[in-house]
Amino acid sequence: MPTVLAVLIDQINIGSNRRPIKDNKVVELMQSIRANGLLNPITVDRKFTLIAGLHRLTAYRLLGFEQIECKIVNFEDADHARLAEIDENFIRNELEPLERYELWLERDRILERMGLRFKPGDNQHTHKLSAIGGEINSLPPKTTLDLAKGFGYSERSFQQGKQIARDIHPDIKQKIIDTRLGKSRTIQLKIARTANLERTQAETAEKAFEAAMQQGDKVEAEYQANLAKEAREKQKELQLLAFQRETSPDKAANGYAKKITKPIPKKELPEPINNGKPVAAANQTGVEHGEKWMLNKHLIYCGNTAGKQFINLLPSDAALAIATLSSFWEHDYLVNEARVVAVLRSQGNINNFCSSHQMPFQHEFILNNIYVGIFSHHLIPKPENTINLEGVEGIISYLLNMYSNPNSFVIAPFMGHGEILVGCDRLSRTCFIGDENPELISRGIQRWQNLTGKQARKII
Repeated sequence: MPTVLAVLIDQINIGSNRRPIKDNKVVELMQSIRANGLLNPITVDRKFTLIAGLHRLTAYRLLGFEQIECKIVNFEDADHARLAEIDENFIRNELEPLERYELWLERDRILERMGLRFKPGDNQHTHKLSAIGGEINSLPPKTTLDLAKGFGYSERSFQQGKQIARDIHPDIKQKIIDTRLGKSRTIQLKIARTANLERTQAETAEKAFEAAMQQGDKVEAEYQANLAKEAREKQKELQLLAFQRETSPDKAANGYAKKITKPIPKKELPEPINNGKPVAAANQTGVEHGEKWMLNKHLIYCGNTAGKQFINLLPSDAALAIATLSSFWEHDYLVNEARVVAVLRSQGNINNFCSSHQMPFQHEFILNNIYVGIFSHHLIPKPENTINLEGVEGIISYLLNMYSNPNSFVIAPFMGHGEILVGCDRLSRTCFIGDENPELISRGIQRWQNLTGKQARKII
């Protein structure tokens, strides 16, 4: 049985992860304590760290008391203590939706660390026994989903709530709390699904930072920390825009955003000029082997991308090279030209490729059923799970966000349908791209011209 003692209020430690105090709740408790005394002691651990009862403690302090009755529990680690506090908070009715979602997510993670988060197919009785060395735990062996259902929430609500808690930037959550959006799970979910690539990039870099710190690699840790910071800032920026759209006057008045579409007029592209003389556009005359084209800041080469002519055009400090596996692969040199090389394949295993090529293999993962092999001389983060993206362009955007920064150089030895070129242009990377197929080069240039309204120029 827990011990109940009177403890000096100044001895009680309050953690930094406490829910914000609600003034009206404190006032109500002060009135109740004046009339009836403290009906329910607060809960602390044996180091007098507060587990549950912040509002009661605050009311007692404001009333001028020096001591308060405490139920002292014998939890040996912070996870047990925090879990007990969360369970008590769930019983209360004053939780705001975002607060509830945060607790769902935190409780889920604690249960996982404690070995008490059951998965489909687990035998809950034997799992519980093995997790605690054969002794019955005093804590209820339930998943967060079980708890959510027990308090009247559906599985769908639970999953969406966890996604909201996990995926919205903390600064944006604070903005949501003070608006009408604080009650709307639908709109919160919409904001949570904004900047998914940036959030995934940040999480991956944060895990890579931790791994580098454990290995004592300070240079790599600093690099990953910067990647994570930049990705989180981008996530915050994009989610702030989504928040502002949802809180605009039109939204408040109509309850939804009106989509305004305008036809984009076709423009006559200016005739390209080089050295004062007109040069035919790529789509008008086609492209020939050996030609080099400038597309604003991007360089396009038509010819063998494993040959010296293309390699001599490349920058010395490219962040990323993206290539597709082909029967005429002669591109191992890429790993010495770019910090990261991503090789895409529609199926198959990377083992055969690794055994016949010299690039240092890091890992493999799947993006939208496309296998991606990552090669580098450096420690490179790997996403934990299969990631679902829409189309090849989504995959390219993911790789660009994951392994490069704005103004980085990116190498692409295959044109494809121009996805890498277009992705680099949209995300402010500089692309060095080539292909032996003149028709693919011509189509890629034309696509870029149509999307940007700018004109390609041939280097003479």
